Amino acid sequence: MKLITVLGASGFVGSAVTRALARQPIRLRAVARRRFTPAPGRAETTVVAADLTDRAALADAVAGSDAIVYLLLADGGWRAAETDEAERVNVGVMRDLVDIAGRSGGTSPLVVYGGAASQVGVPPREPLDGSEPDHPATPYDKQKLAAEQILKKATANGQVRGISLRLPTVFGESAADGANQDRGVVSAMARRALEGQALTIWGDGTVRRDLVHVEDIAKAFTAALAGPDSLVGGHWLLGAGRGDQLGDVFRLLAREVAAHTGRNPVEVTCVEPPSHAPETDFRSVTIDSTPFRTITGWRPEISLSEGVRRTVAALPAPAHGKARP
Repeated sequence: MKLITVLGASGFVGSAVTRALARQPIRLRAVARRRFTPAPGRAETTVVAADLTDRAALADAVAGSDAIVYLLLADGGWRAAETDEAERVNVGVMRDLVDIAGRSGGTSPLVVYGGAASQVGVPPREPLDGSEPDHPATPYDKQKLAAEQILKKATANGQVRGISLRLPTVFGESAADGANQDRGVVSAMARRALEGQALTIWGDGTVRRDLVHVEDIAKAFTAALAGPDSLVGGHWLLGAGRGDQLGDVFRLLAREVAAHTGRNPVEVTCVEPPSHAPETDFRSVTIDSTPFRTITGWRPEISLSEGVRRTVAALPAPAHGKARP
């Protein structure tokens, strides 16, 4: 059986990908900073706890892999990207990985990388389809693009067979028990609503985001792993193609939390954005993932309403006394 290694297996997206792969008859190596309990399934799963910024630990973690899913994210996510530690995790580990693969002397492993649609910078048009020039506007997006470029160069040199899947705004419930991960704006607002707090939107709420449930994102990774040949060497955008207005999303959240708790919906209000907010926060994003869909047959199946319902249902109840009747 082939060996697939997931780097960042306990993270938000990583745990969903690990859960999806665990259903397959493969050898699965789940690598994370700390030990965790993986999902059961047909796979022969091994959990490895390792600091992958240690080159020797990284080499051990990926040894013998037929395919590697790269879903590492520095502590603090995109908010902490300006630190040297984030640069080391988000870029340095990719540099080490392709060098290790190039020195192994064996068959070039497949590497499927979790990039970001936001690497393009301020969206030059709608929808994005992956053909746009990249002008990343934040430290996080610059690091994501740098890692992707390292992967593409290593693919051209024959060190690895690289595929970059650029992710949209991913939301949903975590597949890892007890995981403390940043799951984005939908989960953050759902937690606020569960605590009885009003939901605030920067601007007038008409800015759109392409929201895809994490389970559908995991299926995109398994699709790429199953049929990689036509994808190798490129970057591919994933998206639902809807472009959901954030005001509508927040109001849907408020209604779903109300139905879940039996309380009245919390208020959704528009506020002036802070002066430090980047321009990308005020530009709408929709994604045309036709190129990836045509090759793999993948398409998102979980609707926004179902995804929001599942997200709310999976969140823990607020601490006693915080909820407002």
